[in-house]
Amino acid sequence: MGAEPVTLDWDDNVATITVNRPEQMNALNEAALDLLETHLRSAADDDARCLVITGAGEKAFVAGADIERMQSFGTEAAQQYTEQGHRIANMIESFPAPAVAAVNGYAFGGGCELALACDLRVASERAVFGQTEIDLGIIPGWGGTQRLPALVGDEMARRMIYFGERIDATDAYERGLIGEVVAHDDLTEHISELTAELAAKPATAMRAAKEAINTAYSAPRSTGLEYEARTWSGLFGTADQREGMSAFLEDRDPEFES
Repeated sequence: MGAEPVTLDWDDNVATITVNRPEQMNALNEAALDLLETHLRSAADDDARCLVITGAGEKAFVAGADIERMQSFGTEAAQQYTEQGHRIANMIESFPAPAVAAVNGYAFGGGCELALACDLRVASERAVFGQTEIDLGIIPGWGGTQRLPALVGDEMARRMIYFGERIDATDAYERGLIGEVVAHDDLTEHISELTAELAAKPATAMRAAKEAINTAYSAPRSTGLEYEARTWSGLFGTADQREGMSAFLEDRDPEFES
C-alpha cells in the first residue's frame, strides 16, 4: 500500500497535518479530503495547542483540488464537494487553537483557501499564491470569495479572483495575504519555533482570543465588541490570568496551567 495522502504528526502538543501527494502537487482528491477532515477532528480531540497545515515535497503546499476528478462532476457532486471543502476550511478557522499555514510552494485554488482559513500564514520564498479557478470556468468554492477580501481588501481580492492572478511570496506579503516570508530552507525550523511559542501561551485565553476575533467576521461589530468584553472579563479569576499577571509584576516567566 502507498503512503497515506494526508498525515498527522505530533511534536509535543503541536499537531502537524501534511498533505502527502507530492507527485500530484498535493492536489486534494476525495480520499485526501476525507483524511484531512479526520485528522482535524483528531487534533482537536487530542487538545493540540497549535495546528500546522503544510504540504509534502519541495514544490507545492496544496496546488488545489483534483481537477481530473472534478471534470466529471454534475451539480449534485459539485455541491457535495464544495460542502466538504467548506466544512474543512471552517474546521481550520474554528480550530480551538491557533492554526498556522506553512506554505512551502504552490498554493492555488483550494490550497490557497486552506491557507486563508488559518490564523497565520508563513511562506517560503518559493511560495506562489492564486485563486486560479476563473480559468477553469468556475470560482473559488471553499471560502475564497469571503476570506480573501478580509485580508487583502475588496478590489485586490476581485483582481486576484477575476484574473486568476498568481502572486509570489513577496507580493503576497505586501498585499497582506501572509504575515511572513522566510528562506525556503529555514521554513521548517522557523515554524517549529513559532508554534512552540504559541503552544506555550495560556490555552484558555488563546482560544478566547481566537473566538473573539472570528466573531468580528461573522457578526455585526457591536455583537463582536460585546462578545469580546464578555469573554475578556470572564477570563479574570482563572488560574492562568492570576499567574500571568503575577509573573509580570514579579518580572519572571509565567507557568501556565492550561
